[in-house]
Amino acid sequence: MKRRNFLALVGTSLVAAPVWSNVYNSNIPENKAIDSVFPDLPFAFDALEPNIDSKTMEIHYTKHHKAYYTNFMAAIKETPGANLDMKTLFAGISKQPMAVRNNGGGYYNHKLFWENLSAKKTEPSAELKAAIEKSFTSMEKFKEEFSTIAKKHFGSGWAWLVAGADGKLFVSETLNQDNPLMDVVEKKGTPLLTLDVWEHAYYLKYQNRRPEYVDNFWNVVNWDTVNKRFQNR
Repeated sequence: MKRRNFLALVGTSLVAAPVWSNVYNSNIPENKAIDSVFPDLPFAFDALEPNIDSKTMEIHYTKHHKAYYTNFMAAIKETPGANLDMKTLFAGISKQPMAVRNNGGGYYNHKLFWENLSAKKTEPSAELKAAIEKSFTSMEKFKEEFSTIAKKHFGSGWAWLVAGADGKLFVSETLNQDNPLMDVVEKKGTPLLTLDVWEHAYYLKYQNRRPEYVDNFWNVVNWDTVNKRFQNR
């Protein structure tokens, strides 16, 4: 079922339907103000089949991501944080209520995750590939290290490729909806690539086979977005 038809059918079970906008782009989203409307998904629900199934995408986007956005907007409303960009907000997230930390992270992390996905075949740029090889010795070693973190992460959370302040790239993991921009995490930096390893991201199709989900993730990585984020870091 197409996204617009699906939303029309389930609209009564969701918060008021957003005004769709073309807010998704490859600029670094953390340097932008908070989206005034819930951002559109940059592809159809079935675009990533068979690697990520259509039903999972429907539920993940319209239920989980939308709930994080709605709850974040409610938590940040009429507070000083509402006037901050995401990078500044996350840099002082330890001073914010847990509702802002959890839901703000959920809103931002999912937005970046969608941008990291595409059915189109893409490749790392020469510049990014060179940086990965410098930090991990090879693209294969990087994928292996990233995949291992994603597969072995205990509980809910995320795996990340991050550019550190020293210019080096590293992989890391965060719990729940934390991310490398937050002052509460051990390893900080600019996120370039992320993978959602919460069970709701894969359980309908893969059940307890998270390693298979992680392996198939590489088939739908949008390297064009990662390349641009690396350039703009």
